[in-house]
Amino acid sequence: MNNPTSKYAEAGVDAIKENYALEHMSKWIRKSFTLRKNDVGSIKLDLGYFANLIDIGSNIGLAVSTDGVGTKILIAQMMHKYDTIGIDCVAMNVNDVICLGANPIALLDYVAVQSPNANLLEEIAKGLYRGAEIAKISIPGGEISQMGEIVKGIRKDYGFDLVGTCIGIVSLDKAITGENINENDTIVGLGSDGIHSNGLTLAREVFFKKMKFKPDKYFNELNRTIGEELLQPTHIYVPEIMEMVKSGLNIKALINITGDGFMNLTRVASPVSYVIDYLPEPQPIFTLLQDYGNVTEEEMYWVYNMGIGFCIILPEDETGSAINIAKKHGVNAYRIGHVIKEKEKKVDIKPKRLLGKENRFYKY
Repeated sequence: MNNPTSKYAEAGVDAIKENYALEHMSKWIRKSFTLRKNDVGSIKLDLGYFANLIDIGSNIGLAVSTDGVGTKILIAQMMHKYDTIGIDCVAMNVNDVICLGANPIALLDYVAVQSPNANLLEEIAKGLYRGAEIAKISIPGGEISQMGEIVKGIRKDYGFDLVGTCIGIVSLDKAITGENINENDTIVGLGSDGIHSNGLTLAREVFFKKMKFKPDKYFNELNRTIGEELLQPTHIYVPEIMEMVKSGLNIKALINITGDGFMNLTRVASPVSYVIDYLPEPQPIFTLLQDYGNVTEEEMYWVYNMGIGFCIILPEDETGSAINIAKKHGVNAYRIGHVIKEKEKKVDIKPKRLLGKENRFYKY
């Protein structure tokens, strides 16, 4: 792969090193699985899926996931606008839980702050409530931690970190894990609302450090400022996905396209590969980022969703129904590809001549 001028690692996020470190951590985390084996609370999936599933008895599975919003927090501080970052926190968690076909029901938040700033916390809470409203979940509690020695940020007394943990419910015998994907099943892609909450470190490196733009710089291509674009909340896919699940569609897999881009397709259980033969034009923010940063397509399609924020795998004859349900909820949806049987899990993005394997994309 060619070395791009702007790399995620050079911007401060070394995903390859992270994966190596995660292997060392995971061996200890997996040891905990045996502590409630064959009992209520037993773990049903291995690490690596979007959420995990806990058996709580009576054929009920508790889907659990935890995630934060990353350095999008710094964009909020640059804009001095904090009433949408809570939407991202909800989205990053519920969008993982629904990958099991689970219905999200509640989220706990954790806010680490530089200072217990009442205005900041109320604005964050407004976003959390709005996200909960869209996802139809409750927020039964949370935690505020004063960590002034650790949390700094870029605006005095407004430094914070925001993380959530979401739980959902699904019948154990109806959980969707991608085990029964067949050759020629279809990939339906749901449109994203832009960058969402991944790759903001690289975006900040390109726009604010390399190009030295101010967050209030207006772009005609975006019809708004760069700061407003980067702060656009992550789309919450709960309403449309839950309707698809409840409609009885034969959904084989549900895949959140976050960090690692379309390589997320390979995180499901079935040993299959994916051919993407159609992609809609991504939003202008991706083109601007690639052009200004001189970022290769290999890097762009590995770091970002490139306009597709969620994927559904299902039989070809049910593609139209899934697309219609998405459009009913105001979400653009497309048939973007299909499944092929191969020994090695790969993702072939034909329009861009990109082959994804071993968690990276390569030009061919």
